[in-house]
Amino acid sequence: MSRSIKKGPYVPDHLMKKIQVGDPKKTIRTWARASQIIPAMVGRSFEVHNGRKFIMVNVNEEMVGHRLGEFSPTRTFHRHGGKMAKQEEQAVQAKEFAKNNQAKK
Repeated sequence: MSRSIKKGPYVPDHLMKKIQVGDPKKTIRTWARASQIIPAMVGRSFEVHNGRKFIMVNVNEEMVGHRLGEFSPTRTFHRHGGKMAKQEEQAVQAKEFAKNNQAKK
């Protein structure tokens, strides 16, 4: 369910002050992942905390209306598999290598 239009976008006061007063070239470090991106933020860069470190987010026009946290992933993907997946990957690489050698001849 989306936020009511009469309420406006959610941007914390401390973040709004930094946007209005601060230098446009300076990055703004924030923990406010839930704050919505507004047109005043376009062209600025933010460092958004993902729970462990800060991720650099450069705001452009397509991001307006989204949340800052959407562009700072909190989970890292470690691929699935193990011994069997490794063998399949090696088989695919061997086939590609064979194709490349035949193409050269």
